[in-house]
Amino acid sequence: MAVRIPTRRTLATVLAATTATLLLSACGDQTAAGGGSGTDGAGAGGAKSDAPLFAQLPADIRAAGVIKVGTDATYAPMEFVENGRIVGVDPDVAAALGKHLGVRFEFTSGTFDSLITSLNSGRQDVVMSSMSDTMARQQGLDDKGQKTGNGVDFVDYFVAGSVVYVQKGNPQQIRSIADLCGKKTAVQRGTTFEEVAETRSKECEAAGKPALTIESFPTDAEAQTRVKAGGAVAGINDYPVAAYLALKADGGNAFEIVGNQIEAGPFGIAVAKDDPELRDALKAALAASIADGSYQKALDKWGAGTGAVATANVNTGS
Repeated sequence: MAVRIPTRRTLATVLAATTATLLLSACGDQTAAGGGSGTDGAGAGGAKSDAPLFAQLPADIRAAGVIKVGTDATYAPMEFVENGRIVGVDPDVAAALGKHLGVRFEFTSGTFDSLITSLNSGRQDVVMSSMSDTMARQQGLDDKGQKTGNGVDFVDYFVAGSVVYVQKGNPQQIRSIADLCGKKTAVQRGTTFEEVAETRSKECEAAGKPALTIESFPTDAEAQTRVKAGGAVAGINDYPVAAYLALKADGGNAFEIVGNQIEAGPFGIAVAKDDPELRDALKAALAASIADGSYQKALDKWGAGTGAVATANVNTGS
């Protein structure tokens, strides 16, 4: 897949003014007053709204006035906890969608590799957690290609690739992912960048070089800590997160990015396969927020504007 390398011209200006807390895990509903990042468009009990797309939502969500969102809020600037609230790119994009739908989005944090399970069990209505739209997730396949569920649909709202990050000063002189053969690499479990590390490891072996030693952690914060402490030579992460880490962690003295983006692709809002009504309502809301500029504004607030999509689409991942 071709690699797109964003130029984050606004990143330094925006993030220098952001007092975000890095490496912070969240449990349960972290939004104020039990609510979520979203809007007040729904009326009492959520039964009525003048929002233009309210009628397109499923009846149970119209009645509740809430879309329950599963996320892993340890992933600044995409979703993280600040002053007891889940904030970031994804909550702000959700708020833009909520204005058109007339409901609010209520974010609850859990571990990343459990999010699709929470969706399929009905505990959440959607997953919005910088989740890459992949064919395997659409089809409900595990990393061995075995069927483990019905799969999900994705409303794609962002584009990013993976990138390698290392300790500040790059003591091991890592220039790109090609230099990780035989070296310890930290990743979050169940992510596409875990898959990137596994793919690179196989390439190393095929070339007669030692495989990567991949250390997978339940949270991204643990992977970051491992790299920061020198227990792993490098980590792999999504570009906007790695850029944020390089700029903000320890005042910019903890990490740096090396090499270019790897396999840029879409992030999507995951919706259960048997909920096409909600999927289509979200797609319509994304299209409306792109058209009125609120979507771009939400991304630009966090220096993530170059990851914007031009149109609302479903299941564009491969």
